[in-house]
Amino acid sequence: MTRSVDRYVRDLVEYGIHTHLIGEEERIYSTNMILDVMDMDSYEEPEDYTVPDLSDPGDALEKILQGLLADAAIRGVTEDDQISKDLFDTRLMNCITPRPSYVRARFEELYRSSPKEATDWYYKFSGDTDYIRRYRIKKDLKWKTATEYGDLDITINLSKPEKDPKAIAAAKNAPQSSYPKCLLCAENEGYSGRMNHPARENHRVIPIKLAGEDFFLQYSPYVYYNEHCIVFNRNHVPMKIDRSCFEKLFDFISLFPHYTIGSNADLPIVGGSILSHDHFQGGNYEFPMARAEIISDFTVKGYEDVKAGILKWPLSVIRLDGSDRERVIELASHILDSWREYTDEEAFIYAYTDGEPHNTITPIARMRDGMYEIDLALRNNITTEECPLGVYHPHDNLHHIKKENIGLIEVMGLAILPSRLKSELALLKEYILEGKDVSSNEDIAKHAQWVLDFIPDYVNIDKLNIDGIMRDETGKVFAHVLEDAGVFKQTEEGLSAFRRFAGSL
Repeated sequence: MTRSVDRYVRDLVEYGIHTHLIGEEERIYSTNMILDVMDMDSYEEPEDYTVPDLSDPGDALEKILQGLLADAAIRGVTEDDQISKDLFDTRLMNCITPRPSYVRARFEELYRSSPKEATDWYYKFSGDTDYIRRYRIKKDLKWKTATEYGDLDITINLSKPEKDPKAIAAAKNAPQSSYPKCLLCAENEGYSGRMNHPARENHRVIPIKLAGEDFFLQYSPYVYYNEHCIVFNRNHVPMKIDRSCFEKLFDFISLFPHYTIGSNADLPIVGGSILSHDHFQGGNYEFPMARAEIISDFTVKGYEDVKAGILKWPLSVIRLDGSDRERVIELASHILDSWREYTDEEAFIYAYTDGEPHNTITPIARMRDGMYEIDLALRNNITTEECPLGVYHPHDNLHHIKKENIGLIEVMGLAILPSRLKSELALLKEYILEGKDVSSNEDIAKHAQWVLDFIPDYVNIDKLNIDGIMRDETGKVFAHVLEDAGVFKQTEEGLSAFRRFAGSL
């Protein structure tokens, strides 16, 4: 009688062949690799075997891995918590994942034909290997909200696994290690992981050169948008926004003109979650910011050949366009240097307090109609007693929706909201429809004032329109979050201050 685990082993091999991760000639080798990870001494070819439905590879892979994980957990080969299972199934996927040399050679071969053909293949490959867990990404909630700045993209991230108490305790008690130094280091490629560091055995990266330095291209395992890529320095060096940064951004879009690329700022509060490792993020996606219109053109003396303008955007953004990349880079560098030292007390812009620098830039580069284009979002991380998290940071009244730092992706108009909102918004809908007091439930009391503020805007709220209302109102909060991050507000007074800075260049 065929054991069910034998069928799952065969299924995983068939999956690998179907997705071209392995060839038919590697069937026996890959089977034995899987048996080793599963701690199985024997294997029998399943009787009356039927190849599983692989029309949706992501869904098929999830079922195959669930079957193998269940068997391994029952036999004590792996613990049954989510982190342990993620570490274990990554080992399984490594059994059918090609070596880095093949992946890089294949990418280079396709790139010679077309950069897009190369990234198309690599993106699919990253999903087929389960480095991008497509069956989890599908759970993310996504919608668009119309605002005065155009449609904003709203997402509630559900793809990062929640840590259960057992896993948290195990991670706390795990031996500390400084290898790899961070989640972006090149040493993650092929790393088996541990309770406090994700497995990367199925991870493959592509080497590229930017401004003469060694970088690697990879995709984010959480893909917040189409082909969400990360480009990281070969060396573990900190983020730095300078002329070299702009050169690297333009080198990247020269290599991959169908992609957008940007960098988080290099200061706390207004920077990303990893400031210790130089990296960029981009992808094959048109962000809301890219569709924003220029509301005020200006010219910088000595750079008349480069078009410059202020965007209609909640953050304070200057857009530069030009056919000569070096001239665009020179002007971007001039604006950065000027902004670093710029103080306007009337607008509460201080370059330094007690010697601490506050001004920096979040840059985003793209090709548009054969022109080099860069958006420069002006950032300032000053804090006060009233705003200890930052004056240009989401204010307290918006923390019920978003209190985390506003990084590159949010700057471009895509909200990454916490997973807690899925259950909280569902409970809010119930309370609103039934006329119950939102403040009476501690799980959603933080949303009470928000609900009281927007309910009067609607003549009728019922089961037919409640979902749309909650999505729209959540999106409106995100627009206010971005407005809080803007150093010059989109008001007559704010735009006047913005033009003062532009005029000072």
